[in-house]
Amino acid sequence: MRVDRVRLENFKCYGEADLRLEDGVTVVHGVNGSGKSTLLEAVFFALYGSKALDDRTLDDVITIGEDDAEIEVWFTHDGREFHVERRLSLRGDRATTTKCVLETPAGPIEGARDVRRRVTELLRMDADAFVNCAYVRQGEVNKLIHASPSERQDMIDELLQLGALEEYRERASDARLGVKTVLDGQREVLEDLRGQVERKEKKDLHERLNGLESNRAEVVEEIDRFETQREQAQSTLETAEDVLERHTETQEEIAQLEAEIDDLSSKVSETEREREEARDRIRELEAEREALADERTDLLADADLDLTAQGGPEGVGDETVDARIGELENRGEELRDALEEVKVAIQTNTEKRDRLREEAETLDERVENAHEEAAEFAAKLEADEEAIDDREVKLDELEEEIDAVRQEFVDAPIEFGEAPDHLEELEGEREELADEIGDVTAEIRTVENAIEEGERLLEEGKCPECGQPVEDSPHVDVLDDKREERETLEERLEELEAERDDLDERIDRAETLREAENRIDRLEENRDNVEQLLAEKRGTLADRRDQREQLLDDVADYEDDAEAKREEADALEEEVAEKRAELGEINGERGEIKESLETLSRISEIADERADLETEIENLRERRQDWQTLNDERRETLSSKRDRKRDLESEFDEGRVETAREDKQSAEQYLEKVDEKLSELRNRRDELQSAIGAVENELEELERLRDRLERLERRAGRLESLYEEAETLQATYGDLRAELRQRNVETLERLLNETFELVYQNDSYASIDLDGDYRLTVYQKDGESLDPEQLSGGERALFNLSLRCAIYRLLAEGVDGAAPMPPLILDEPTVFLDSGHVTQLIALVESMRTLGVEQIVVVSHDEELVGAADSLVRVEKDATSNRSRLERGETPEAALLAPE
Repeated sequence: MRVDRVRLENFKCYGEADLRLEDGVTVVHGVNGSGKSTLLEAVFFALYGSKALDDRTLDDVITIGEDDAEIEVWFTHDGREFHVERRLSLRGDRATTTKCVLETPAGPIEGARDVRRRVTELLRMDADAFVNCAYVRQGEVNKLIHASPSERQDMIDELLQLGALEEYRERASDARLGVKTVLDGQREVLEDLRGQVERKEKKDLHERLNGLESNRAEVVEEIDRFETQREQAQSTLETAEDVLERHTETQEEIAQLEAEIDDLSSKVSETEREREEARDRIRELEAEREALADERTDLLADADLDLTAQGGPEGVGDETVDARIGELENRGEELRDALEEVKVAIQTNTEKRDRLREEAETLDERVENAHEEAAEFAAKLEADEEAIDDREVKLDELEEEIDAVRQEFVDAPIEFGEAPDHLEELEGEREELADEIGDVTAEIRTVENAIEEGERLLEEGKCPECGQPVEDSPHVDVLDDKREERETLEERLEELEAERDDLDERIDRAETLREAENRIDRLEENRDNVEQLLAEKRGTLADRRDQREQLLDDVADYEDDAEAKREEADALEEEVAEKRAELGEINGERGEIKESLETLSRISEIADERADLETEIENLRERRQDWQTLNDERRETLSSKRDRKRDLESEFDEGRVETAREDKQSAEQYLEKVDEKLSELRNRRDELQSAIGAVENELEELERLRDRLERLERRAGRLESLYEEAETLQATYGDLRAELRQRNVETLERLLNETFELVYQNDSYASIDLDGDYRLTVYQKDGESLDPEQLSGGERALFNLSLRCAIYRLLAEGVDGAAPMPPLILDEPTVFLDSGHVTQLIALVESMRTLGVEQIVVVSHDEELVGAADSLVRVEKDATSNRSRLERGETPEAALLAPE
């Protein structure tokens, strides 16, 4: 697998970022806190979503102050191209995933869970396995060493997918136990079923069934006889009930007629009352009509009309009133038009006056703003001049600092530029010296062991050389030779250690010179940048002087324009006052016309109201006549209903009714007795039927039990076979897991030793042992064993990185051949490493590339790793916006360019 491109928008400290990754070793470099690790976390999050956030939430992913975030990663896996995109949005105080799509050659996959599941299938590892193998996160470099053997075994087994075999073995075990439980249950059921069959066969069910069916036939015959007699009694009952029902209906009709007679009588009385009320209302309306005539006479006297010419108020017709209304409305229209013209003139002049005054105020503001901008330019000019002076001072300081650092090479044993080669040469001499010291130390231990053994033999009276009795041995003085040899070796060891101390001092001096060379390079780069900024600042200074002069010239023009606009606004103010006086005169005349129109309109309304009153009076008179006609019809209906009531009362025969009552009582008594007898017989029949059904059910149950017994016997045989197969499968999974683990442990131990040897090929460590329980042991060249926890911090870190790389190689080789693996990602691997161990780390990275790892990404703030990169990405953070940005190659940091 190869990550091709990463694009971020509002992801943590990145506003926008777009990076293409290449094959080989890519070093992401930057100071601590610049956002290097965030770039790798984005790739991890794109692949695995929330599973990559540990204890954090989606809210922590979106950049502070933003509402949305977007992460896209393009990668190639097993020769096929993929693209994953995740979008997040804040909804209230929580962030949610609004889009999650994985574009694959077979089509898109949507949804966070489905995407994570597909990525896990592609890489053959979930998020935990990813960080345990391919992604060494910051602060977790010693994770595998600090883990217990069982935890380490679980991690590595999970990576190698051996955990699935254990899961299958446990499933097979659960299946075997489940089959055993079911089989035991089946055997119990079989025994119980056999007992049930035997008990039912002893009941002689067929003979019992024949006797019950004979008894049921006798009872059914007796039921048929009683039901015939019951039908005859039921017919007599129905005839008597019909006579009584007709008698009841007659009584009900008489009662209904009485109610209708009472209702008609009430309606006649109510209608007569309404006629009286209508007569009173007519009188009230006539009085109201006369009052309206008096009101019209009074209004005509107040109206502006010539009543003499019309022959008095009675002679004034509607035509005269309408004509006067028309005259007044025409005058009102003329006044309204004049009013609108005056209003338009007032509004136009007012708006123009206000606009002129606003323009004058705007010009005043421009004057004020121009003065402020001129003052700001003056301040900026002063600041620019000070900045130029500061940068000139800064430039002098950088020159002095460069000269001061170069002075370190005046008395140095090398020339400027030779420090890295000189340091490498001294470190090589020290490694050779360390090997020689180790050899002398081992010889001293060997001699001391020989001396101790010789002294023990002498105490026993034996020769220390050959083990013979002292009196028979010619080699008794060998101990003195050994002691002399030890003294010589110890003197040689002291000389070598003195040489090593002297060499350490020279190495420290060489490292100081190398740091001085690096510092001079940075200082010269800063000096060039300061010179460039100084030239730019001087150009800006001249431009700002010209802009300030232009602003001062504009101020005078603004002031003249503002004064002219104020004078024009004052002239318009006088015109508006004249128009307002004219507006008052027009409104006064319109008010008089309105009052006259209201009076004349009321005169017209009175005529309409009188006509309405006349119509209502006529309607009431017609309704009184209709009510009179309705009551005459009701009185005729009332007489007819009284005649019908008398006819019904004389119709029915009381004797016939009494006979019907007696027949009904006799029939009901017989039916009650026969129903009891029939109920008794039916119960007897039902009991016999139930008994027959029970026997038939038992016979059917007997057949079912026999069939079930046969099926269960066959099923028990299959379960016994299945139990044996599950037991065999459980053992097979266990043996396969143990065999594969042993094979993987042996391969992993070999790969770990190969990788560790590349790192420690000239050191004092001989090999590493990884046993079947994943316990790790480091062996020194003298044969002494160490627990990895006993190593120094830097050695533990390198040991763990070697173990991670070995696991990566094992997974890359695959069980059935080469397997496509994710990039090898190392996040701040130099945290626990000194300069010497960083060199060994570089060798480890180089070895992984040589072994065929297609893509390696290293995140570090260490400058030494830059030299090992095929591709370099620098990460910087803007101190003002707190946003990180990416750049290819070397770029100066903004903080170094700022004036102090």
